[in-house]
Amino acid sequence: MEDLFRSYWWLIFPLGWFVASGFSSLLNYRRQKDTLKLIQTYAEKGQEPPAALLKVLDRPIDADDDSWQTRNQAGRPGDGSWFSVVLFGVMAAGFAYASWSDIYGAGEAFLIVSFVLGALCLASLVSALRSGGRGPRA
Repeated sequence: MEDLFRSYWWLIFPLGWFVASGFSSLLNYRRQKDTLKLIQTYAEKGQEPPAALLKVLDRPIDADDDSWQTRNQAGRPGDGSWFSVVLFGVMAAGFAYASWSDIYGAGEAFLIVSFVLGALCLASLVSALRSGGRGPRA
């Protein structure tokens, strides 16, 4: 069992992401379900529901929560592209250094990770330059 964990410890991260994404989707589903119940209550009373309540339904169920998104200077949610550029760039540089210095004798593996993170950095840079700081597209 210990050998299995030693060989596949890295699977904890994608599995954790999978569980967290599923939980987030469940919470978004329940929020929309509760919103529909509240709108139904307004309809039974013959009242017009508030616009903010109706706006909750415009968002897709699988949309990310606002608390996880970055915010631009105006305080509105942004797409976080510049954060991704810096994050992937720093990580690529770190793994490139680990490859160059051959830490743990795994220089080739660190080089592959460095190339992948460098590609993600470039993709994030292109995305950030295309958005031009305008925030997410509606």
